[in-house]
Amino acid sequence: MGVLLETERLIVTELTMDMAMDVHRNSLDEDTRRFVPDEVFETPEDARETLAFLISQYASAEGPLVYAVIRKEDNKNIGYVQLVPIGDGKWEIGYHIAKPYTGMGYATEAVKAFLPVMAERVGVTEVYGIRLLENAASGRVLEKCGFEAFFTGAGAYHGGVYEIRKSIWRA
Repeated sequence: MGVLLETERLIVTELTMDMAMDVHRNSLDEDTRRFVPDEVFETPEDARETLAFLISQYASAEGPLVYAVIRKEDNKNIGYVQLVPIGDGKWEIGYHIAKPYTGMGYATEAVKAFLPVMAERVGVTEVYGIRLLENAASGRVLEKCGFEAFFTGAGAYHGGVYEIRKSIWRA
């Protein structure tokens, strides 16, 4: 498949093994450590191992389905967008834009384009957004992409119980 979609400024494409250094580097910022610590790759080898697994998932619809976000102007890998199964036939959106590129609307642009394409691919009309309540930037992305909050309070998140907000997007 390769390229999944293009937006005005971005290319959303399948991961490849030659992206390991970018994936490693993009994962090391303080936001990743704080909000999604299981997505920090301390070494390029850690990134390669995870990439091999993620690439193997494109052949199935089981997920996670993770795609690189490439900035068109300089062909730079600036992050990822993903659809992850959360059980009972439900899927969750995930995304991360590396710190030097945050605040420029890239996450919103990628998620808005990605959602309808991937929801159709996996055959769902609803996608969940689950974030730490303190991650206000992620909340703004979800709101701009049409997610509606339906729960705020203590809940399971990345192996612990934290103050979270759950939102839903409907096709």
